[in-house]
Amino acid sequence: MKKINYWLLLIFIVVSELLGSLGSLATMQNIPLWYRGLIKPPLNPPNWIFGPVWTILFALMGIAAYLVFQKGLAKKPVKLALTWFGIQFALNILWSFLFFGAHSPAAGLVCIIVLWITIAGTIKSFLRVDRGAGYLLIPYLLWVLFAGYLNAAIFVLNV
Repeated sequence: MKKINYWLLLIFIVVSELLGSLGSLATMQNIPLWYRGLIKPPLNPPNWIFGPVWTILFALMGIAAYLVFQKGLAKKPVKLALTWFGIQFALNILWSFLFFGAHSPAAGLVCIIVLWITIAGTIKSFLRVDRGAGYLLIPYLLWVLFAGYLNAAIFVLNV
């Protein structure tokens, strides 16, 4: 087992949090106006819960990516796993711009379905490199499944 490089781990967490916050550029300005006026489904949590949940999930994503990265970037499975990670992360950010920024639950729904697939691919590839890293992404997958329910319901309720 490799010794933990706490500085590098911190960098992975901070970068994950910073990249994750890019979605809030589209989200925050649209909550009080556009999103507030939408019909929401049952089980829709209060708006304040999303920030803390995403903060925790982005930290877990950063830790998971660090665990995979430390196995050696020269190794093909590590490169593949981090490629999956990058794709799913880009889709995660894109979702906010489609759903909130473009005011399009339909485009958001298409994006979130592809996001589910890429998160599953990321988990599968992470498990091959570091089981703990794969397990750290399971709460993220579950939250995005829940977000998919919310997205689909908002689409149906507001057509």
